[in-house]
Amino acid sequence: MSVSRHISIDDDYFEKIKPYMELHNGNFGAAIREIINRAGKHDLHANSSAVELSLFDWMLKEVDNMLIPDDVLDELFDPMLINSMKSLEECIKRRFDEFDWKIDIELKYSSDALPGDISIEMAGAPQKIKLAACILSQYMVKNSLSQAPLEIKSVISFSDCIKVQLSRSNRKEAEMSLKTFFGGMDEVMRTVKKSPVFWKSVIKRHLISNYNMVTIHRNYFEDLLAGKAPAGEIAIETLAKKPIKEIPLKEMLSLIKNVYETSRVADKVEIDGEDIILFHTYRSKEAVEKLKKGIISLLEANGHLYDAKPAANMLVLAHRPDVGIKINEIVGKLTMSDNMLDQELIMFMAFLKGLKDIPDIPVSLTALGRRMGKSLMQEYEKENGIKTWDLKNFQGALQVIDSRLHRDSEWKLEGNNLLYRIRKCNIVREGNAFDTYVCHTARETFKGALEYAFGKRAELNIQHLLTHGDNFCEVVIRIP
Repeated sequence: MSVSRHISIDDDYFEKIKPYMELHNGNFGAAIREIINRAGKHDLHANSSAVELSLFDWMLKEVDNMLIPDDVLDELFDPMLINSMKSLEECIKRRFDEFDWKIDIELKYSSDALPGDISIEMAGAPQKIKLAACILSQYMVKNSLSQAPLEIKSVISFSDCIKVQLSRSNRKEAEMSLKTFFGGMDEVMRTVKKSPVFWKSVIKRHLISNYNMVTIHRNYFEDLLAGKAPAGEIAIETLAKKPIKEIPLKEMLSLIKNVYETSRVADKVEIDGEDIILFHTYRSKEAVEKLKKGIISLLEANGHLYDAKPAANMLVLAHRPDVGIKINEIVGKLTMSDNMLDQELIMFMAFLKGLKDIPDIPVSLTALGRRMGKSLMQEYEKENGIKTWDLKNFQGALQVIDSRLHRDSEWKLEGNNLLYRIRKCNIVREGNAFDTYVCHTARETFKGALEYAFGKRAELNIQHLLTHGDNFCEVVIRIP
């Protein structure tokens, strides 16, 4: 029923009505109805409050990449609506219409109840549709976890429209997808709010020092204090959530870049294929050397051998798959051997002979020798049923290996001390020719064997090393 009334309005109020009259082409009655409807909506939501547009836009930007608290989400949409896509769509449209966000929303789904695939399409103001897409995606993921979890597969965004694709998945992937697409800063902000004093202090120090602060794991720092070359496995394994040996090389390089840059151990890390260029501002040669050894050891623990060449304020690390392939091939055969120690030693010797064909790899040869020593001792251990290593059976193992390699050696065991002297080594010297790389690798093989047998308990005192003009090596091994 339509009722006509005569009313008088002051000029100030008439000016406020003008936008609504323009919206309805000068129809005063329609403008009044619009105002009454809007007032009714505000009455329905007593807690609603009008916010100036620029302030509202700023608030939207501030919550970008943050998720809505669960209790707030439950107030917006009934969790039970997840059981019917049609009812959910109607509620969503009605709710955003009440907000007057002027968003067009369309849901497409494979079935009304527990659909396998859902598509959300929205059009409107960029910041509003992004927040709306976040709210709706979060609602669907959160409320589907107990039945058939929905994972966000993709988010395609343009200036005034956004499209979200969801499909059935598992709980872990569903929760991770929500953080990936809409909650990038959520964990960061929650962490800062839990310990604001701590994080304000950390941030202030970084700002004052112009980001010259270094943030490292306690174990990394402990290695530095102990004079060791820290590798940083703990931080990388924590990020990867798996043992370092199981991390693919491509992912490993990305993690190294992340950890070394964000901890400020390095100024910048560039990845060029499988090679690494690490930029730094360290002035001490000893510091650069430890940095080099640390990252080399880290990559070795991942199963890859690298050579590092220092240059002005940078380290260039080149991947050596040629060496790695040879090492892995030999170590693999040693592991699979049915106690064929003689054949493996012959293969080992042949490989050492061929090292002259591989130039400039002293760091990689250290890794090669250590791994070889460990594998040879494992074979001897299996063949002879050794359960616990002591100096006596360690001497026996090295005597067998030396005899097979035609290496002239002698031993002297006195209590906890074992003197080991090599009088002649055919594998490092042929006639007057002396192979530095082969000698280096052979020494590292001995160290690898010693480390496998006794771990860090063994103390090694080098008395003399074979050089170009000498005829013997001599070391003393002590087990406290």
